[in-house]
Amino acid sequence: MTEVLKVRDLSVQFRQDGRMIEAVKGVSFTVKKGETVALVGESGSGKSVTALSTVALLGGNAAIAGSITYLGQEMVGAPEPLLRKVRGNDISFIFQEPMTSLNPLHTLEKQIGESLLLHQGLSGAEAQARMVELLRNVGIDNAEGRLKDYPHQLSGGQRQRVMIAMALANGPELLIADEPTTALDVTIQAQILELLADLKRKEGLSLLFISHDLNIVRRIADRVCVMQGGAIVEQGPVAEIFANPQHPYTQKLLAAEPRGRPDPVPQGAEEIIRTEGLRVWFPIQRGFLRKTVGHVKAVNDATLSVRAGETLGIVGESGSGKTTLALAIMRLIEAAGPVIYLGQDITRWTAGELRRLRRDMQIVFQDPFGSLSPRMTAEEIIAEGLGVHGVEPGRNRTEMVAEIMTEVGLDPATMGRYPHEFSGGQRQRIAIARAMILRPKVMVLDEPTSALDMTVQVQIVELLRQLQRKYGLAYLFISHDLRVVRALSHKIIVMRKGDIVESGDSAKIFERPETDYTRELMAAAFGG
Repeated sequence: MTEVLKVRDLSVQFRQDGRMIEAVKGVSFTVKKGETVALVGESGSGKSVTALSTVALLGGNAAIAGSITYLGQEMVGAPEPLLRKVRGNDISFIFQEPMTSLNPLHTLEKQIGESLLLHQGLSGAEAQARMVELLRNVGIDNAEGRLKDYPHQLSGGQRQRVMIAMALANGPELLIADEPTTALDVTIQAQILELLADLKRKEGLSLLFISHDLNIVRRIADRVCVMQGGAIVEQGPVAEIFANPQHPYTQKLLAAEPRGRPDPVPQGAEEIIRTEGLRVWFPIQRGFLRKTVGHVKAVNDATLSVRAGETLGIVGESGSGKTTLALAIMRLIEAAGPVIYLGQDITRWTAGELRRLRRDMQIVFQDPFGSLSPRMTAEEIIAEGLGVHGVEPGRNRTEMVAEIMTEVGLDPATMGRYPHEFSGGQRQRIAIARAMILRPKVMVLDEPTSALDMTVQVQIVELLRQLQRKYGLAYLFISHDLRVVRALSHKIIVMRKGDIVESGDSAKIFERPETDYTRELMAAAFGG
């Protein structure tokens, strides 16, 4: 079988502050015609650097040694004209976050058309026909009409399909997919994986698939290379590696799944939050006078309750209303219907009254890097709420920060560092510490583990359990990762298009889901 990509003794070093830092160490593997090879490992293991090295996309401060051949042509040290010919034409990339990969100022037509013009010289009606064909091939409905859309007008799954269409535009031999499903819902994730497998069969593509999620790798790859600290520590056929992993690091990755169940809710626990028929409708306004002609029904008739020490898991696809519901409960957006907090309806509270409430209700977001100010140190970020709500009398601010950092598993000696100096898991711990320093009663956790490696996910889940156990916290846990939801939640509500389609005890819903939609979510998450 033809070797499309052959990597031999690849080493990559980056020049930083006058010294060389080794990112990839003696990596060797091959990708054959029609084969899917997966590179797996935690963040910082060298997966993406290895992939970007294939067509010299690492920048001027990188030094590459070893050999990378594409269909027998050497890519290391290759002249720029050859690299430009191979990039996008023969080797194409799909990246993790399509919203940052697509230009928000240009329509899909302009962005896909640019690639066709640059590499194939296509324009006008010929380019238009090819663009429509590409969008149809990746499952975009009304392909002709969508060409005039901008990226923000598409869902996450649609944006990723557009990225795949752009990658396939010039008929590549090798597709490099760098975490292409990490940010997607389980059902959309399953669709994208199915699409890639289908395209691989039809087009005869070879695929280099980069992921930290071994469940995905098991479903899509033929062979797997496990990377740790810049080196491949184990490689072989997927079935063999999963059935009988030899290296301790591979064994650790395979065992890294949130396990166990949350502690039982204490008997007689106080009800913290209750909603009855909560509704969030956004008006659609048209014309010069902005007349309301309809509504976007983001949340309909949501009734729920959460007690101290209890976790309510909120699941559903993107756009189902999960985050909107949580923001309405926190009084961060307007809603109709009562929100009862400790026996009081807070829907009519004034701004001053709500200010006092903020200390008791905190939120942790999905992307800690986006939610932490890059200009503030860890100490300043964690202590920011103390400045707003007031430090406890007689307490020193730095002491309080050191105490909460220790509690969430961070070294207080690092409080002078900035967010970019921490790993993804450490940044999420900083975000949790920022919320916890105010000793809240309710925490909204909005996809807090989806951007993290599997091993780090396990650590964060255990940390959240410990904090709930110690402080009797009520959690509203929003996620599309049903494995994490099962490990943390006492009760679950399943949302679809603004409606709660199923709710109840976590164990019951996971074992005996009643609706087709919930069964579909379970099948996508657990491969049933």
